[in-house]
Amino acid sequence: MITPAFELSQDPDFLTVKIRVPYARASEFDIYFEGEDFKFYAKPYFLRQLTLPGRIVEDGREKASYNTDEGTFTIQLPKEVPGQYFEGLDMLTSLLAPKKSRSAKPLVEEMAASAELSDEDEEEFDWEMEQIPYEESTPALQHPYGFGNLRSGVFQRLQDELSDVIDIKDPDQTPAQERRRKRLAAEAAKFEPDHYLADFFEDEAIKHLLKYKPWWIDAHKKMTALQGESQQEHDSPPFVVFSEEEREQMRKFPNKSYLLDKRSRHHIYLGLIDILLAYCYEIRVNEGDKNVESSWNIRKLSATLCWLESFSSIHDVLVSFGRRVLCYPLYRHFELVTCALSDTAKILQLGRAAVLKCLLDIHKIFMESDPAYILNDIFITDYCIWIQKVKSKKLAALCESLQKTTLSKSHMGLELEELEAAAVLVQEEEKALKAAGTVSKQQLLCSESETSDSEESSSTSSSETEGSDSDEQESSSSSEDGEINSLQGVLQEERTAPLIDCNGLRQGANAAALEVSDGKSKVSLPSPTPPGKLVEELEMQIRSAMRLSEQPGGLATAGCVSQEREENPVPEPDRFSEDAAGKGNFLEVSPKPNPLLFLCSTKEDED
Repeated sequence: MITPAFELSQDPDFLTVKIRVPYARASEFDIYFEGEDFKFYAKPYFLRQLTLPGRIVEDGREKASYNTDEGTFTIQLPKEVPGQYFEGLDMLTSLLAPKKSRSAKPLVEEMAASAELSDEDEEEFDWEMEQIPYEESTPALQHPYGFGNLRSGVFQRLQDELSDVIDIKDPDQTPAQERRRKRLAAEAAKFEPDHYLADFFEDEAIKHLLKYKPWWIDAHKKMTALQGESQQEHDSPPFVVFSEEEREQMRKFPNKSYLLDKRSRHHIYLGLIDILLAYCYEIRVNEGDKNVESSWNIRKLSATLCWLESFSSIHDVLVSFGRRVLCYPLYRHFELVTCALSDTAKILQLGRAAVLKCLLDIHKIFMESDPAYILNDIFITDYCIWIQKVKSKKLAALCESLQKTTLSKSHMGLELEELEAAAVLVQEEEKALKAAGTVSKQQLLCSESETSDSEESSSTSSSETEGSDSDEQESSSSSEDGEINSLQGVLQEERTAPLIDCNGLRQGANAAALEVSDGKSKVSLPSPTPPGKLVEELEMQIRSAMRLSEQPGGLATAGCVSQEREENPVPEPDRFSEDAAGKGNFLEVSPKPNPLLFLCSTKEDED
């Protein structure tokens, strides 16, 4: 026989059962219902028994229909008490459990344990740390772990998969206190201040992740709106809906009951918070998308799964989760810790349906990861079965205690506040140095600008000075040129004057004779020559326009060079030459025709 897929829904007057039987004969089916029991048969499908959370009645209002396209039966059953709300209709595993096994009491048990279990629903659960006096005890051969500490010896048979699933070695021989000590040491060694400070200062990606809204945010808003409208409060709001795949998961779970004492139940509730915190972090940082790291994130951030930890208080759970978030994953920011805490509180407020939906997703993630499937057998499958039977008030009390628990960076034990303060000081110093460097650079640029301005001004003044000097030189050159021109004019006027030699002889016209003796010159005028005044004026002009200097060999040359000729030298003919007899040298004073010549005719005259 095949157990068919089914789902239940309700309205104030009817309970609706929808059963999917695509290969059944619609003409051959049987339905039985009475009180809290419902049975269905349509070959080859058999729904042996559903144990309902409320009573139904056969009064003629019941009806059934069959959809041939979908292959589904829809059966409406009247409620015995109209308006009654049936709680937990989506807890399919619990509904399939036989009625006689719905109690957790075993056939044989100790009376003290039985009394403790019977008081579970009446007593208020104390979420504070339990104080137990120290007792000396002999260590057991194997230390339990897993859901409710009901397992032991599992990893002795799975040594090859051990390192890929959990961080602790040989958990069967390691007591709980030693596991915790090793976990804290491993977290302290793994913490990287540089990674933490990088995420602390460069938090653009973190801010983006904090804005993400997973499905439970909208569900929580709807629940709050329904409560604000004074609607009837119930455990499973209609907006928390399971998919067909999730329903199939619940149908495959075995029907189990758990005999748990108070201490074991305490560890289970705290382990549930730890697992939900890790799941909320995974969903937020990946924005609801699953990847190959999803399994690693969940089991690495949960000390319950990774170190087989058994917590004693909610505060210990939050501290452990916070430390592991700051040590292991890609995004290591304290805001992600507080955000996961808020998400977990919202899931608990939504009730066991929301908690079960998260556990089913974790179960699926671990089932698709080769080594992590072991954690389903040790923890998650049992949590999925157990949560369907948990009372709503237990989860409400757990959520309230979680919201009252405070968590700060100082609780992490990693000196986060000191690191942040030191990093802020270093950052401020770098900003100050950068600002000082900018100012000095600006000052350097200003000084360079001033230097260039001064160089430009000096070059301008020097150019002005050179211009004035050149003007003065040009003026002096022009004055000298004027003097020379006046001298040449005088010589031009006296071109017809007779030549005079040192002996008073006339050599030709247009020349005057000068006697040269030891660098000193004097004009020798013969007694019969009348123009004395003219010669004196000529001598004065010659002295002002000419300078005499000695030349090698006792000869003197006259230098009368203007500024224009110095700047533009022109090749000149030889100023000195010997006459035909070799008795004297002549100095040409001017390149003009018929110049005034200095004449040395004899050795005697030369002396």
